[in-house]
Amino acid sequence: MKNIYLLKALITAVLIAPFGGGGLLAQMPNDAIYMPKGMVCVGTMYSHSSWSQYWENTLKRENLNIGTHTTQSMMVMPAIGITDRVNVILSLPYVWTKTSAGNLMGQKGFQDLSAWLKVKAVDIKGFSVNGLVGASIPVSKYVPDFLPMSIGLQCRVVAGRVLVNYTHPKTGLYITGHGTYMWRSNINVDRDAYQADGRVYNTNEVRVPNAYDMGARFGILKKKWQTEVWAERNSCVNGDNIRRNDMPFPTNNMQTTMVGWYGKFQPKALGVNARVGYVTNGLNAGQSTSYMVGVLYLFGIKKS
Repeated sequence: MKNIYLLKALITAVLIAPFGGGGLLAQMPNDAIYMPKGMVCVGTMYSHSSWSQYWENTLKRENLNIGTHTTQSMMVMPAIGITDRVNVILSLPYVWTKTSAGNLMGQKGFQDLSAWLKVKAVDIKGFSVNGLVGASIPVSKYVPDFLPMSIGLQCRVVAGRVLVNYTHPKTGLYITGHGTYMWRSNINVDRDAYQADGRVYNTNEVRVPNAYDMGARFGILKKKWQTEVWAERNSCVNGDNIRRNDMPFPTNNMQTTMVGWYGKFQPKALGVNARVGYVTNGLNAGQSTSYMVGVLYLFGIKKS
């Protein structure tokens, strides 16, 4: 069993993987690639994540009542070049969940609409410092208090990210690091009271922990293709643990470390990309294996 923050973290990690190359650039919130002014790249991506073992607090175990838990999603993500150094990135995923055993009903629906403003603040001989501000809001009335089957948390999120990158001008070798802090709003659940932090709260308003992430990438970027290896750390700032033999709850302190590979091929306007990831360790989280495949299309916006 796992907290839905892992689900969202995995979806985000899978679907915002960097893709782009040379004169046909497509960029995401965790790379230093920018769309030129007036250019748009639309990515349509499918992701799949599954786990059968999880960490209940620090105890790694399985639950035969649910078997293997699977989360799938389809997402459209346009990246828009406002200027050569200022981009806007939008995303809206449709998510569905299921288990291989038991009688928990899977959930499905549109999750949260997200937007990022990405600005290149420093750019000196292949070295760049980038600032990003993002926000997301739920777009449907999905149920947040049905973990691990829920497709989201129903909270509003504001995020700030700093991204540092160096790309060798001749070889295309690059290294990227980023850090993000996410402020998350309280949510309302369909119950009069709940237990968290060893206490009983006589309210339906639940405080969802804020979160942060850190990531590093090493790869090579060419005109028509890109490949990289990556590592990411996602964690809540605070929160409690899954109680013994209990279901997860939005107040849980979720922590995961993931490693993986990404590749992209885009010879012209049309391209493809793929990504795989694996959770190596965690806290109140599922040990998931995930993959993503996507189709990219680049075009220019005509001026009137």
